[in-house]
Amino acid sequence: MFREAWLAGVIKHFPGEPEPGYVTPWEDTQDWEKAAAVVVYEQVRTFLGVTAGNAAKLSRTQKGQFVAACWTGQVYHHFADPKPSYVAEWNALPEWWQETNADVFEHIEKHDDTAR
Repeated sequence: MFREAWLAGVIKHFPGEPEPGYVTPWEDTQDWEKAAAVVVYEQVRTFLGVTAGNAAKLSRTQKGQFVAACWTGQVYHHFADPKPSYVAEWNALPEWWQETNADVFEHIEKHDDTAR
């Protein structure tokens, strides 16, 4: 579900033609990235559950920041010395990336029973 939401967000928000790495199909995605996507998906689900539906009150920015923070944690988990662009601060992320992160959160929120 995470990758599905990511792909839809990139296609929607990326200005122009996205780089191939941003729209790689799940089956061609690197193993570390698959593992990270699964963990971040579960982190969002857990957050939705422990807030008992109140995560819906977060702004789109807050939702996107949550996904970004979880993803950054996974990057550090998989790489001892990641490229700076992999762990950029929220304000340094391009707008399309911020919007895509918010879309990912909202997609999980909409399609997961934990949020209700």
